[in-house]
Amino acid sequence: MKNTVLKDADIREPLFDFLEESYGKVRIIEEKTMGSSRADVVMVTEDALYGLEIKSDADSYTRLEGQVKDYDKYYDYNIAVVGTSHAMHIREHVPSYWGVITVEYVDNEFDFYILRKPERNPKLSPERKLQILWRPELAHIQELNLMPKYKDKSKDYVIKKIIERTKLPDDRKGRIDISKLNIQISEVLFERDYNTVEETLKEYRKGEIQKKLEAETDPQKKLELMVEQAAKGRLITQKSFKKRRRRKR
Repeated sequence: MKNTVLKDADIREPLFDFLEESYGKVRIIEEKTMGSSRADVVMVTEDALYGLEIKSDADSYTRLEGQVKDYDKYYDYNIAVVGTSHAMHIREHVPSYWGVITVEYVDNEFDFYILRKPERNPKLSPERKLQILWRPELAHIQELNLMPKYKDKSKDYVIKKIIERTKLPDDRKGRIDISKLNIQISEVLFERDYNTVEETLKEYRKGEIQKKLEAETDPQKKLELMVEQAAKGRLITQKSFKKRRRRKR
């Protein structure tokens, strides 16, 4: 690579290798929507989620302030990955608890350096972190923690109930330990299959309607549920999901 001015696309693959070498078992998810921004990289480890914002030599700090606020809502730890042109000033633009990794291309290879290790994010919203999960994944979290199924309730309602249980006294039955919950979230994301997302969500929705159908006694409402179930079966979401890499050790 003759041009040492690194761009985002130059950095990503070598960065993923560096992260795997540094953190062990990880899963990398790219371009994850978070609030009004998009996380360049989300790294799943066995007990935490890391948000990584890449600022290559070709990037500016124009949108960084707003991006930092969004990263801080969703991830346990956050890291800025920067080209050498930003190395001297990046710490002026991110909070002190953010980690900083610098990257440069020297002697035909990428050189990554941990300028500052990340500390746990004090502004994390557990509710926002749980929003990352799909509804069937939340149902699995409910099952693991012996919670009611809340079949007719929204995703937001279920998240609220999970968070309520993390705030119960230590000796209260049904309490969910936050450390245990973090591990469960990571396990779910390690198992996520983006190739079957449409089918997974469709089957979950059809299953929920089937439960309502079996419990309904009113003929008219039963007919309406049957129509809804048929519509769900034909529904194919228009969203396309970029294939994510899954790394194992």
